Amino acid sequence: MAKKRKKKKKHNKNAQEERQVQRAPLPKENQVIGIIEQRLGGNRMMVNCVDGKSRNCRVPGRLKRRLWLRPEDVVIVKPWELDDERGDVLLKYKPNQVKWLRKKGYLKTKKSEF
Repeated sequence: MAKKRKKKKKHNKNAQEERQVQRAPLPKENQVIGIIEQRLGGNRMMVNCVDGKSRNCRVPGRLKRRLWLRPEDVVIVKPWELDDERGDVLLKYKPNQVKWLRKKGYLKTKKSEF
């Protein structure tokens, strides 16, 4: 009996082009996009939001182990109803989604420091 060989899939540029993001989840009604400035310890961090405010945000318990966050990550923040200076981190964007957001104008490009 002859064994059947499995065909190896070749990775080409066309397959990589298909992986590019066409859309990324956008913030809903009272949510804003923000960039993590600094980790404060535990599940808290300072996030610089697109609306010009700097918020002390936390990661809710249901996302604590699933969401690994570092400074310069782009996230969606939901401000608290009672205190606008605080909020919850709901989602972390992937690098290809951040490129899409910058291309579409939802996120400002970084300014060079020099």
